[in-house]
Parts: sequence; structure tokens; C-alpha cells
Amino acid sequence: MTHIPCQRHLFDMPRDIAYLNCAYMSPLAHGVMEAMAKGVARKAQPWSYTASEFVSIPEETRALFAVVFGSAADDIAIIPSASYGLAIAARNLPVAAGQSIIVLGDQFPSNLYVWREKAKAVGATIMTVWRDADAAWTSAVLDAIGPDTAIVAVPNCHWADGGLVDLVAIGAACRKVGAALVLDLTQSLGAMPFDVGAVDPDFAVAACYKWLMGPYGIGALYVAPRHQQGEPIEQTWMGRAGSEDFSRLVEYRDEYQPGARRFDMGEKSNPALLLGASAALRMLDAWGIANIAETLTARSELLAEKAASLGFTALPVPARAGHFLALGHADGLPAGLPERLAAEQVFVSLRGQSLRVTPHVYNDEEDCERLLQVLESEVR
Repeated sequence: MTHIPCQRHLFDMPRDIAYLNCAYMSPLAHGVMEAMAKGVARKAQPWSYTASEFVSIPEETRALFAVVFGSAADDIAIIPSASYGLAIAARNLPVAAGQSIIVLGDQFPSNLYVWREKAKAVGATIMTVWRDADAAWTSAVLDAIGPDTAIVAVPNCHWADGGLVDLVAIGAACRKVGAALVLDLTQSLGAMPFDVGAVDPDFAVAACYKWLMGPYGIGALYVAPRHQQGEPIEQTWMGRAGSEDFSRLVEYRDEYQPGARRFDMGEKSNPALLLGASAALRMLDAWGIANIAETLTARSELLAEKAASLGFTALPVPARAGHFLALGHADGLPAGLPERLAAEQVFVSLRGQSLRVTPHVYNDEEDCERLLQVLESEVR
């Protein structure tokens, strides 16, 4: 693995901005913006966007999404949001009265509301698990899985504290009791390696606008082959077999496109979003996900060490994901701390009682030192 040098030059990031908030939304690299602009130009001159590209451009993006999932392109559906993909999972997974759906405490709402509605409709229950203050989430989830578990719906790392979930262990436990595993990888895919073969989820979703560093409004859904004959949310014309031939669209077909394509969103062939996502995914591939993970882990570990000298605490690696840092304080965070940081052009997020700090390869030591200087001024 290779440490990635600062890539700030690839982004529209003035020197006086210390943006340490990728878990909120990544900036768009110049190359991604240029690709999106080319997509907008296709719509401005629609005669330049051919019928064949309606098919080929989504397929190119699908194949690039498959690389970060470690899956076949046939296993990927193109979706507009994480909640859309999770709704597909909920539609296609059986849950019976008396069974339970396991989620993490304070889990991101997109991966909770859909399961609450599913449980309410069939008479199932939501089982919320909590971790001890200094413990990982994995043991809490494993302890909760039992013969009445229908679905385990979890992330790879918690969106607020970065707490890591061992998906390989949880996947094995799910298979042992016949439970389904549904993953929201929005806060991890692109920042840490993911082995779909080892985890074997039923469905896994990731929005593109965070760690995949692409545009808002597009994402990907992994659908295990065992579910690819399921029911989509939309009955799109492009989801049907033979839709590549625009001259025969009213020769209506019962058959769907192969693999997970039946689950694609309507109007998936948006050139601005597709070309932007593709450019971002190529950029990640060029850096290497393992290299990104190593680089971000080293930076967050150094930040955690220096923040500890000021009285701030964080979950240790490997209890948390290396690209995530949630800083708490024994005396509580100083009131108005995020606002004072923003006034100094240092951007992070407040999540619960922690300051969520999530740098990326566009950050450097100066960004981190500026954060630490403000923290020091607040507690001393």
C-alpha cells in the first residue's frame, strides 16, 4: 500500500478553507465537474446524445460501481439515493409476524424508517442494539442475532461515531440462522475496502456524494444473484428486455433486462450524473481504495493523538473505521464550538455529543493544525 500525497490541487479548495467534513458531503474534483459539464452539454444539444449512449453510458458507470463493491456489473443497479435502494430491499425480503429486524442505536434514518414501516405492516419488531462506551458494535449485533431474526440492517461504520461493524462475522451469523443482511455503505464505500464475496449481503447500497466523491442524486445498489428475479419499485421502460431498440418499444415485453438492471431508477440515463459519477469512480480507482484507507487512517490517528493531549477522546482503531474520527470531551464539547470553527474557516460536523472530523486526501497538515488550534483555544 502507498501513502497518497495531498491532492488539494485537484479540487476547488482555497487555501484558507480547512474542509474536514467528507462524511457530510465530499467536494467535487475538477475532473468530476468537467465530466458533469460535458453531460450538461449533451442535454443542451440533445442531438449529440445518441440512443446507443442511453445504454452504453449507464453501463459504463455500472461497471465502475461494480469495481468498488467487488462484484460483477450485472449485480449493480443504478439508483438515485440510499433510501431508494433500501426500499427495494424491503420490498423483496420476507418478514413474518413475530420476527425482528436488527438495527444499530442512533442509526442513520434512511436505514431505519423503511424497516419500521416494514415491521409495522407485518407485525414484526425493530430490535435496536447499543454498544458499550468503549466497545465496537459487532458484539452487540452478534448477541442480538437469533432464530427469530429476519433482517439485519446495518452500516459498515456508524455515521455518527465511526464505530466499525465486522460485516464478515455478521454475514456468517446471518447465514447461520437464515436471516437477510442489508447494508448501507454510504459512509464507508470508497474510503475502505469492501469484500462482497466474504460478506455475502443480500442487498448493499451506497450513495455517491460522500466517500465515492461523486454528484448528489445518484448511487448504486448491489443485489445478490439470489434476489435478481425480484420486484422493482418502478416499472421502467429501460428495465425491460429489448429496450435498446427504440424502434420496437411498443412491442411490450414481460421479460426484464438481465441481472439487477430491473431495479434501476427511472431516467437513469442522465448524462451529467453518470459522467460525473464515472469520473469520480475512476479517480478513486487510480488512487486505490486500500491506499485511500491507509492514508486517511494515518491522518485520523495523528489527529486523535494530538486531540487526546487536549482532553478529547475517540474510539480507538480497530473499534472505529480509520477514515472516521468522532471527538468527545469529558466535560462536554464547548457550547458553540462548530460555529467558532466555521468562523475560522474550519469545517466539521456536530453529531450527538461528538465533533465528527472526516478529512480526505485533499487535506494536509495545515488543515489539521488549524482545527487543533481552535480546539486548544476552547479548552485551555
